[in-house]
Amino acid sequence: MTTSDPTSAPSLPGGRPVLGGLPWRRPALALAGTLVLSEGVARWIHLDGGALLGLGALAGGWWLLSRRRPQPGSRLPGDVDGWIQRCQEVLPRFAQLAGEDDNSQSLQRQAEFTALLQEIRRGELAASLVSCRPPAADLQPTFATALRCSRALRLQWGEPLPTGSDDWSWPESFAHSDVLLYHLHWPLSAADLRWLEALPEGQPAWLLLQLAPRCGTEATLANAALTDDGLPDAVRSDALLCELASQWPGLDRQRCLLWDGTRGSLATALEPLALWLRRSGERQRQQTAVRVLAQLHERWQADLEGLRRMHWQRLQQRTQWLVAAGVLASPLPSLDLLVLAAANGLMLQEMARLWDCSWDLETLRAAATELARAALALGLVEWSSQALLTAARLHGATWLVGGTLQALSAAYLTRVVGHAMADVLALSSGVAEADLAAIRRQAPMLVSRAAEAERIDWNGFLQQGRQWLQHSISPAATA
Repeated sequence: MTTSDPTSAPSLPGGRPVLGGLPWRRPALALAGTLVLSEGVARWIHLDGGALLGLGALAGGWWLLSRRRPQPGSRLPGDVDGWIQRCQEVLPRFAQLAGEDDNSQSLQRQAEFTALLQEIRRGELAASLVSCRPPAADLQPTFATALRCSRALRLQWGEPLPTGSDDWSWPESFAHSDVLLYHLHWPLSAADLRWLEALPEGQPAWLLLQLAPRCGTEATLANAALTDDGLPDAVRSDALLCELASQWPGLDRQRCLLWDGTRGSLATALEPLALWLRRSGERQRQQTAVRVLAQLHERWQADLEGLRRMHWQRLQQRTQWLVAAGVLASPLPSLDLLVLAAANGLMLQEMARLWDCSWDLETLRAAATELARAALALGLVEWSSQALLTAARLHGATWLVGGTLQALSAAYLTRVVGHAMADVLALSSGVAEADLAAIRRQAPMLVSRAAEAERIDWNGFLQQGRQWLQHSISPAATA
């Protein structure tokens, strides 16, 4: 028999549904609870007609749960102009969220964006030669001539890559290149392998494999891959590429060029790359522009996300205690509906404005409903109640009784679903797949992760709850 540690809060339950049975049972109980919650909130804010509001919520909620969910489409641009517009739309949001504190950084972002636009609008192709041991510098004009195509070409001769690194991140100086030409000495070194494995995603890269000159009867397979006339032998070259692929599975044989290291054979070795530049140069310029703009937008969105979370935390604090107050004024027979009520009610429109989400209220409610169902299925109602009871036993918290216990459980559930909804809206700002089918699949993971995040500061939440309760009861006692 397994025993649990009485000094710890109960663990988050696995995916056991809270309600079973008939398909209408959960909506019926949830919507019945809506009636009670509306009455309680109405009493708390001194409004008449709470039951009438509950009946309206009952009808509207039943329609919401029974209808088909809309599917919001992709918001990601597909071309350069679209990404430029997206970046231009992001810039003012920093001032709106950060205010005057962002003035200096705003100027830096604007300057960075202007420089990037100038880079995008250049007419020439950009190629970068990168290597841990680059070829001799006097070969640079020969490389540029061999790669000449119908468009002007700017060849960047990069500094040698370090043979050791903490994170093996590619230098930003290569980010705007239309193509990387990685010069590699055979045999493959450990440093070369690490740099090849870390090649930037979405950026075309070709491999220039320099083989050692033929050196007598003791030549290795790599040395023997060239015949006496200096041209690759098909059979031996294939064996060499197989050996390289076994060490680096990411090898694209169509983009691997063999070179004996001499000036005279360089143009022949680079001919496939030069042909690719002639055929695909214009398209590659557009793809590079889209890639660098998307990367800039992603970085800005990450910065904005930090500011949004700061604003959202204040919204979360306000909403959770509003829900708790409604429950305290009129305790519910069951908290099963609380997640649904909180997620579909007070926070959604403010959160949508905060994350610049273009979804209408109907879609927002549908997304929150999926998260609410996941929260109920994960058993968060039981977990929060058990955790609060454990805290009451361990810390002698005599105030954690009756309606107070239920109100704090409601506040916690509001925090969890609000946290998960914030994650969904953050994804909608820069991720193509934002449809409800995807949200439905991801809901258990999002809610579980949100619950774990909110458990980290469980003691802080209890302290906030005690302070809120004191403020809530004091006016009533005074009256």
